This record gives sequence, structure tokens and C-alpha cells, in this order.
Amino acid sequence: MKLFHRDRGFFAPTREAVLLREEVRHGLAALTRIDQRADEIRAGSAGAISVATNGAMSVNMLPRVIAEFQKENPGIRTNLHVRSSRRVASMVASRQVDIGLIDAPMPVAGLEGEQMRMECVCVMTKDDPLTSHEVITPQLLSGRRVIGVTGDHSVDRQFEDQMVRADAVYERSCTSYFYALARNMVAAGGDVSIIDPVNGKADLKDGVVWRKFHPPIYHDMVVITHRGQPLGIAAKLFLDKLHEGLKPFAVKDDGAEQ
Repeated sequence: MKLFHRDRGFFAPTREAVLLREEVRHGLAALTRIDQRADEIRAGSAGAISVATNGAMSVNMLPRVIAEFQKENPGIRTNLHVRSSRRVASMVASRQVDIGLIDAPMPVAGLEGEQMRMECVCVMTKDDPLTSHEVITPQLLSGRRVIGVTGDHSVDRQFEDQMVRADAVYERSCTSYFYALARNMVAAGGDVSIIDPVNGKADLKDGVVWRKFHPPIYHDMVVITHRGQPLGIAAKLFLDKLHEGLKPFAVKDDGAEQ
């Protein structure tokens, strides 16, 4: 294919050359964009990350963390999946997602995990007589209707043990599976519930208030990643943001704030 021809003693591009020039120009521009995108990905300012969680952190924690993260990193797309703890662990182990949040303990091998303990609170409507107490005890819940998590959740078992030790009788009115749903049920029906502090202390303007419960009941969660797959820069940035969001709710094993 001829690209040039002689015209009155000068070389001039043929029609084919003019058409090819446009394709070359577009190709070079695309290569420039690829190079720029690669620089952005290397710097952690572009890319995509996937996060999976069980229900505990899906409503009043991760949406806020993701929104704040994307304001700071608008070029990074974040995908959120809500599954059971066992399914989340499986997704991290098979590298379907970068970061997972589950209830302790870790159900599968091959994962790196950072366990975090949170002290649960008792939630009630703002006009409940219990609001006159700064600390709720098992004796104060004797005779009350209490919304459980699953009936066999770690928090349910701890609460049951505390009530038995105090010789206090209560009625489990229903179970909610998600802490956030337990709070909604409290707001709608007037029962009480023992839930994690992320959902319990959230300022939702729903007429629900919280009080410290003693003896303490704990929600133990684990932030997991794949043991053999280092996190990319974008995922590391998100993990730092997640730690920032979780830190105010974390306590040591003795109940002291971290």
C-alpha cells in the first residue's frame, strides 16, 4: 500500500495514509491512557476492590466506610457482598474477594485474620423505664421480652448464661439474624435486645437508645485476607480505612478500649 505520492515535486500523503494516520493517532492516545492508568494503579489511585461481610457490619459500618473511602479515592471501584460468615471465608480463601469480615472463629484454613472484640449494648426505646438506669443488669431484664440474634449465636449464649447465673427469667420474643434488624424490631415493638455497639450506638433518629450491659457480653469478629495473596495497594488503603472505622468500637479482652 502506497502512503505517499509525488505532487509537483513534493511528497504528499495518499488517501490511505490520511486514514491510517487517524488510526495511528487513536492508537497512540490509547497507549498513553494505558500508561497513565498503569501509573494510577501503581499509586493506588485507581482499580477495584471487593469486600465481603456477614450481616453485622453490612448496614451501619461498611456503607459509611466505603463512602468515605471513595471520597478520598474516587478512581477506585468498591464492590460489597453480604453473605454468611462461612461463605465470606470461602470467598476470601478462593480469592473471589480481597477482604472479609466474619464472626469469630475463622471456619477455614489458609486465611490471615485479625480478631476484634466489641462490647455489646442493650438497646431499648427512649421511653422505656430502663432508660433511668445507666447500666442494665440481668436482674433488670427479668420478666422482659428480649429479641435474640439467632437463638444460638454467641451473643445469645452469653446472654442466656448471664441470665441463668442471675436467676433472672426472660422471654425471647423473636430472633432477627442481623443486629440491625434487631434494632429495627426494638424501634417498632418496644422489646429490648443485646446487640453489637456499631449498630447499637448508631445515631439513626429512630427513637432507640442504648445502655451499657453488665456483666459484659462480647461480639468477636475477624477481618480476614488470603494468606498467600498479598493485598494490592488499593485494598491496603481500604483496609486502613476499615481499621479507622472499627477502632472506636474495639476493646481489649478485659473490656478496656484499645
